[in-house]
Amino acid sequence: MLPAETVSTRVRGPIARSSLRLPALLFSLISLLAIPGCNYFIALGYLIGGAPQEEPLFEKETKKSMTDKDVRVAVVCYASDELKYRFDNIDHIIASRVTNQMASKKIEMVPYDEIRAWLNENPDWDTAEDVGAEFDVTYVVYIDVSDFSLYERDSNSLFRGRCDAIVSVYEMETGGEGRRIFSRDVNSVYPLQVPRSATDVSHDTFRMEYIWRLSDDIGKLFYPWLLAEQFDHTA
Repeated sequence: MLPAETVSTRVRGPIARSSLRLPALLFSLISLLAIPGCNYFIALGYLIGGAPQEEPLFEKETKKSMTDKDVRVAVVCYASDELKYRFDNIDHIIASRVTNQMASKKIEMVPYDEIRAWLNENPDWDTAEDVGAEFDVTYVVYIDVSDFSLYERDSNSLFRGRCDAIVSVYEMETGGEGRRIFSRDVNSVYPLQVPRSATDVSHDTFRMEYIWRLSDDIGKLFYPWLLAEQFDHTA
């Protein structure tokens, strides 16, 4: 009789690897479905084909892409004097953060330090096209902020970031002319469910956390993003 270790055969190859992966896949599916509001089809698609991505609205509406070869983008932000009085340099802070966010997604950006220096030297600049012509870009992302706040309404002890803005894209043409090809209202609120207590986080920390969220909300208009990320923004 053959030794027991000889008779007992070990399963190797694809079948064995599939058997090992099955529990992991089931665990991932259960974890995804446990997320409040998670769509079953999104979860199934994640397991079958990898993390699903959402096409940016800019690409859907214009059939153009900011990640195309030889495309260069500038970001500029406008805020009223009243808003800048309440939040010093809020226009520069938002524009700089959005620039960095888009650059991290493989979009070629004009460094915001260069744009800010030019804006300071040319305080009478008037339009997004002025910026586009100066820096010889393909697109100018123009963020017009009408409202910005960090505290819950009627409270100075609870944080809830809010921003109302219009985000437009101007496509530059030869000769420094430009035309608006995209526009979207952004009404950002964070956190959505419950405000943060000012005893749990400092003002400066929450401000930067919220601006990061806001810049991501704006950036997602221009680069693909994972559908699973929408659940992060419900916090």
